[in-house]
Amino acid sequence: MKNVFACLLAAASLASPPSTLAADASYAIRLMTPETALKAASAALAACRSGGFQVAVAVVDRSGQIQVVLRDRYAGAHTPDTAINKAWTAASFKTNTTDLAKATQAGTPSSGIREIPRVAAIGGGLLIEAAGAPYGAIGISGAPSGDLDDKCARAGVDAILDDLNL
Repeated sequence: MKNVFACLLAAASLASPPSTLAADASYAIRLMTPETALKAASAALAACRSGGFQVAVAVVDRSGQIQVVLRDRYAGAHTPDTAINKAWTAASFKTNTTDLAKATQAGTPSSGIREIPRVAAIGGGLLIEAAGAPYGAIGISGAPSGDLDDKCARAGVDAILDDLNL
């Protein structure tokens, strides 16, 4: 009887609709359009300009791939790469870079994270999340402090949240 039950169970699992099996083998993700990424970057750049800061802004998708980079006229030569790395770091570690900076201070068990290439454990990188899903991250470089970079990045995220939450 035990063997009959096992055979019936095996047959039932093979008779499952293909969509059920496919659902276990794949997943769907949401991504920002280039226009949405540009809207976030433009809003962040405008916020920094209104504060008197010349910065670079980078927006990456959820896997850290660059979607947009903007550099203001007088932003330092280092700012585009730094903005990209801040956005990449936030997307990669799924945390804002200010939080990562605190968690990886010298002498902490996680301090070695700072040695990973491209990691920018400094303020200015924020996750872009909406409707319970990660979309990517935004990075700012060039304001006088990480807190001010964060403020400009927040303006960029806020500019697109309604679009992403629909």
